[in-house]
Amino acid sequence: MKLCEKLIKLRRERGLTQEELAARIFVTRTAVSKWENDRGYPGIDSLKLLAKFYGISLDELVSEEDVAAVRRDKERRSRAFYWCAAGCLAAAAAFMLAAGLAKIPWLFVPSAVFTLGYVAFAFASKPSLSGMPRARFVRYIAARAVVLAIVVGVTITELVRLV
Repeated sequence: MKLCEKLIKLRRERGLTQEELAARIFVTRTAVSKWENDRGYPGIDSLKLLAKFYGISLDELVSEEDVAAVRRDKERRSRAFYWCAAGCLAAAAAFMLAAGLAKIPWLFVPSAVFTLGYVAFAFASKPSLSGMPRARFVRYIAARAVVLAIVVGVTITELVRLV
């Protein structure tokens, strides 16, 4: 049984509305609605409060099936952002190459836009930067910064050469 189904079942067994449950575990009714409609997942603090409120263990509340489903969803989203970042980087390089070969400076504008898209998607491709060890975080940021610096450097060099 999915977590959203468990939450609905437990709340209804106690005869509570979403608003009443929200007030008892110190969240908004919207948050409870999202959890029950499988559009969001409670944080660890909310899960602890829910388990305590319902008198069950966290293991009973969140089965391995639910944890695996959340993990798979994060990985799927991360993979989609990764491919979007790769596509943006390829498009930026293509526009940069086209601008240099055709000697058309305005083609650097879409190259810059795709470079910004690369940066945004590259950061979004990592589901959780907060729990990452410091050294790994620094390597992660440095790799993206190096690619950005190369693309910006080549763009400026080519732009100056053409103008």
